[in-house]
Amino acid sequence: MIDRDFRKQLKGYSLTTAEILYRMPDHPSLIQSFIWQEYDMHPRFPRLLKFLEFWSRNLDGALYQVRVAHRKLIRPAELRLVDGEFRLN
Repeated sequence: MIDRDFRKQLKGYSLTTAEILYRMPDHPSLIQSFIWQEYDMHPRFPRLLKFLEFWSRNLDGALYQVRVAHRKLIRPAELRLVDGEFRLN
């Protein structure tokens, strides 16, 4: 049985991490941090956008800043030919 997340990676999804900074509802001068991580499609990030829309509609903390990082975990191997042979005893 193939893992669901592995199938997503084969379809082009990449591991996406978002640091969401938001204002505290009771103290708007204070900023809190929330980390969101999921497999999402680069560069449009539909799952992250859906989550941020949910946040804006249903949560009291106003969004201040969102930083996004992503990394493709499955990609072609990096190969380099070496001219020579090294032996260790």
